Amino acid sequence: MARSRNSNRFISSPLFSLLCLFCVFSSTALAASAVLGVDLGTEYIKAALVKPGIPLEIVLTKDSRRKEASTVAFKPPKNPQSGSFPERAYGSDAVALSARFPGDVYSNLKVLLGLPADNSLVTEYASRHPALRLETEKTRGTAAFRSGAFAEDEEPFSVEELLAMELQSIQKNAEALAGSRVKDIVMTVPPFYSAEEKRAVKLAAELAGLRVLELVSDGLAVGLNYATSRTFPSVNEGGKPEIHLVFDMGAGSTKATLLKFQGRTVKDVGKFNKTIQEVQVLGTGWDRTLGGDALNAVIVDDMVTQFIESKSAKSVSPTIESVKGHGRAAAKLWKEAERLRQVLSANTNTQASFEGLYEDVDFRYKISRADFEKLAEPHAARISPAIQKALDIANVKVTDIDSVILHGGAIRTPFVQKELEKFIGSSDKVRTNVNADEAAVFGAGFRGAGLSPSFRVKEIRSSEGVAYRAGMKWTNTNGKPQHQQLWQATSFLGAEKQYTFKNQIDPFEINFYQHVGSDENVSPGSAEKELLTVTTKNLTESVAQLKTKFGCDDAGINLHLSTRLSPVDGEVEIVKLVLDCEVEDTDKPGMVDSMKGLFGFGKKDQAPLSEDGEEPLESSVTESATTSSTSSSTSSSAPAKSATKESKDSKEPKSKPSKHLEIVPIEYTIDIKGSPQLPALEKSRMKDRITAFDDSDRSRRLREEALNQLEGYTYHARDLLDNEDFVAVSTQEERTNLETKAKAASEWIYSGGSDATREELKAKLKEMRDIVGPIESRKEEAAGRPEAIKALQQAINETTQIMDGVMGQIENDTKIHSSFSASKSSAPTKPTKSATVDEFADLEDDATATVSASPEKETLDPPTYTAADLIRPQSLYDSVTKWLVEKLAEQEKLSPTDDPVLLVKDLTAKTKELTDMHVDILMKSMKRPHKTSRKPVKPPKGAKVGKKKSKTGSADKAAPSLDFGDGVKPQIFNFDEDGDMDEQLKAFMEQYSAPEVEEDANTAGTVPEAGKEPEKEETGEKPHDEL
Repeated sequence: MARSRNSNRFISSPLFSLLCLFCVFSSTALAASAVLGVDLGTEYIKAALVKPGIPLEIVLTKDSRRKEASTVAFKPPKNPQSGSFPERAYGSDAVALSARFPGDVYSNLKVLLGLPADNSLVTEYASRHPALRLETEKTRGTAAFRSGAFAEDEEPFSVEELLAMELQSIQKNAEALAGSRVKDIVMTVPPFYSAEEKRAVKLAAELAGLRVLELVSDGLAVGLNYATSRTFPSVNEGGKPEIHLVFDMGAGSTKATLLKFQGRTVKDVGKFNKTIQEVQVLGTGWDRTLGGDALNAVIVDDMVTQFIESKSAKSVSPTIESVKGHGRAAAKLWKEAERLRQVLSANTNTQASFEGLYEDVDFRYKISRADFEKLAEPHAARISPAIQKALDIANVKVTDIDSVILHGGAIRTPFVQKELEKFIGSSDKVRTNVNADEAAVFGAGFRGAGLSPSFRVKEIRSSEGVAYRAGMKWTNTNGKPQHQQLWQATSFLGAEKQYTFKNQIDPFEINFYQHVGSDENVSPGSAEKELLTVTTKNLTESVAQLKTKFGCDDAGINLHLSTRLSPVDGEVEIVKLVLDCEVEDTDKPGMVDSMKGLFGFGKKDQAPLSEDGEEPLESSVTESATTSSTSSSTSSSAPAKSATKESKDSKEPKSKPSKHLEIVPIEYTIDIKGSPQLPALEKSRMKDRITAFDDSDRSRRLREEALNQLEGYTYHARDLLDNEDFVAVSTQEERTNLETKAKAASEWIYSGGSDATREELKAKLKEMRDIVGPIESRKEEAAGRPEAIKALQQAINETTQIMDGVMGQIENDTKIHSSFSASKSSAPTKPTKSATVDEFADLEDDATATVSASPEKETLDPPTYTAADLIRPQSLYDSVTKWLVEKLAEQEKLSPTDDPVLLVKDLTAKTKELTDMHVDILMKSMKRPHKTSRKPVKPPKGAKVGKKKSKTGSADKAAPSLDFGDGVKPQIFNFDEDGDMDEQLKAFMEQYSAPEVEEDANTAGTVPEAGKEPEKEETGEKPHDEL
């Protein structure tokens, strides 16, 4: 697959700004998202979620387990049809189906990733799972499986597609824990994975809708988890680094990773320093086939041998090939061998029983730990070479190791730990101070948190090697093939290399490769596997451009390549590919001068402008022509000095012309080598099939829910027929009809209705609900009606009280306004002539003061309520009261089996309508504007200011108060359409205004003292916000 590139192209356009903004928003989105760390094991997959609010937590499976079996299974339907999808099972549910459907249970897929179908590891996998129909994938030549749960015309499933389903299941569990979308992932991979195998892992993640942030090796992930809770000696202070060996023996392979831990003081913000922790991979060794599965194979072989030699099996004359090649028999043997090995880790003896193992022949098997260790002696001898290889690569002695950190399920096997102690030379160094099952997944999660800017974690800098030597090949200008090794097995990821070529003609190809052994178990082999090919596109054209435009010759033209190992997956990345030539500078203005001229800054020898922006006068030309300072004051001798300097410069010899590199980016294409890349059309087909599987699972889940609802409702209906409350509000006909429907639905389910569609199940359920629904409604209405009526009656009573309060407020406001108007009309005419004012007159109570001829205008706040505010409460009170009386009368005439006319929802709505009206009235009183401050009217000159009377003086007369008792019945008034009061309300208001008029008449001849405003009378009313 070829990809076109343009190396080192600078973007100086608005598009670059948009890309920068996009990166900012992308980083912000990444900061807010969750990150999933996944330990992709051969037998089990473990995941840890890190999210704001969830520091680092294991993602539980649906059955609350901390790890999920790396297995996916299809449940074959009775009649597979084209376009239909069977039910999928994951984890332990899938493992449980292995004995029933061995041809549709896919486990331990990790060992097949990125390998061609004819690889020895694929062949061994096929022999262990004889029921699987393994084929060659047509586009890439890798392994694929054809399932019997589909029609024959269905395309086989690739390993990446099946693994994507497992990752998707993990993703859904993580999203259930996070409560949000999870897309970013950090995964662990074995250190021996080649570029093709890592590409397969990334493809599986892409098919699952996940984005791989980084692939981290198993050993480094364990080391990161080990370092999170520890602080190591600082090398800046003379501390000695710690060296630890991570021995990881899982189900599929054995890995030995040598790690160096140390502290280091580095520069921090400003003048401060900080101490960080460093984890560095020194070397790795491995055995790709030594693991729990290999030990299980020892037990399986022994069981098959004893079964063939047993007396009961002689009647069917079995052979080793026939038993191992029998799908169900092999599935039972492998499953039981795993259990036996785990039991022997804690016990010295165990046994197993098989019912109908092969051709309906039963079999009993016994084994002891001693027998097992004797059978596994060849495997025990393969433990130390893997460790020794890691020591050799790192150039470290066994005595330099501080401890051995154990990880993986198979390390619990007793003879494995004995071999470790024998090789290390001390049992004290073999420690179990990390979680052997979850250290790697926690390390992957911690790494994911470190890559996300939204988390602040302990700063641990890690570095690991590529594990395989890598280099490049090309053909030079003389036509001879060249070879250059760029990276060693210990070269760290992210390491960059530069190389210079003299080639000048297209197409120029550079081939990159890895030294990977095809079948080597312990160490990297010497076989070269191609990674990618870089081919130039415009090399010839660019060389001609340099020659014609800049006068370069062949000897001065160089092609520079900059490449590195990707920190994400260790792939070779092209950083830069450019052509350059050293040329002499010309008199043409440079880029800086051109930009200055473009923006009006002028050249270096341009005369400066004067402060007002105009050109300098003729008298200052001489000064401007010389180099001068930009300070505000200039010495009178500056022109002379400048002229002298200019004459000296003219006598000096001219310097040699400077040179610069002229760089031309080279366009190129990248062709990925190894297994052919999955075509875009095929990738889209796989994604569509996974999506169709998800839709089918969702439809199946909804159908099963409908079936469960129907089956449960049949039992519910039978219980209702014995319920006294239900019988009291239902007729005999309704109960008989319900009993018939429930019985018919139950018989229909058990006679084949369980396979019906969701629509058919919902229709059966609706038939019973249509009968039960009205009856249940009657029962609920009868139970809730009394409380609802009580609430409405209380709201009606509150309405009467609020209307009384509003009426009282209107009366009080009317009295205040009438008294104020009468007092204002009786006041004497004020003088119009201005007089002097004593500035300190206001400081004393009895002091004399002068005022201006035009006093400030006195006003009163508008009334809180008006007569129009009683229209809505009165109307609502009348309508609700009338409605309640009528509905109560109608409901009394009905029997319990009749549908009610007075519904709880209607009562609640009426209550809410009254309550909302109450709130509106009370809110109006709270929104009344604050009283405006009025300055006291100052008396005329020579007048004495009287002292203010107390509010409790005998001159104050309180207005009649209103009774807010519950028994008060409001007086009902009628209003015109425009809201005016009729004669009845006017007569009511006159009886309150008559005493007020009489009082005004008694005080009409009294002139208020100068400087006093008419005092308000206390009404005895409560404040408005207390109504």
